[in-house]
Amino acid sequence: WDNSSPVIVQGGSLRTWSFANPAIESVQVLLKTEGRPLDADVELWQGPDNTPHKMRVYVEDGALRTFNAVIGTPRGPNTVAIRNIGQLEFPLDAVVRPDRDDGLAAGIASVATRSETIQGGALRTYPFNPTVDSVAIILKTDGRPLNARIELLQGPNNNKQVVELYTEDGLDRPFFAIVETPGSGNVVRVVNTAPVEFPLYASVDAYRVGGDGDWADDGLMIGRAF
Repeated sequence: WDNSSPVIVQGGSLRTWSFANPAIESVQVLLKTEGRPLDADVELWQGPDNTPHKMRVYVEDGALRTFNAVIGTPRGPNTVAIRNIGQLEFPLDAVVRPDRDDGLAAGIASVATRSETIQGGALRTYPFNPTVDSVAIILKTDGRPLNARIELLQGPNNNKQVVELYTEDGLDRPFFAIVETPGSGNVVRVVNTAPVEFPLYASVDAYRVGGDGDWADDGLMIGRAF
């Protein structure tokens, strides 16, 4: 966000970003608000009536937990469309820019190296220590369609962030994301919403770990008065 110029997308409106250069293999999508809820549809358009990638994004607090993802855009031209499906009182800031070879996707891939198979209809949960500030996520398949839901939970059934994801080819267009996990009790849940014939491969690992020492390993805050 520091060296980018965000575009304001008002509630109920649509903005598009076109990339005609076929050398752009992936683009980075950043969404945030001023602290209000974030509710948006993100789609990748390639040719007439062809949407090979789409996702629905909900964030309870778009300032505390900004949305940060990389989507594959092979074989341009491509257009990324972001629709703010929230009310008029809930604008959002959006940045869509090319992701370099040494950019965010490479940084996520260097961290999330361990993957496990999630069969169709199954789910996996990943609890994280309070010292973890953000989590790196990679979802891909062996070339089959990818249908998944990513949830950030903080407490029983308390969704802080939800991403419903579809990709027509999870090998050609893998999904990379960074989920902000401030506070304690964070659990990332990945659900394969496809039938049993469509497994996916998930890599979920800590991306940024705070070093201020406020939290002990057992989750208790130390060194501060309550």
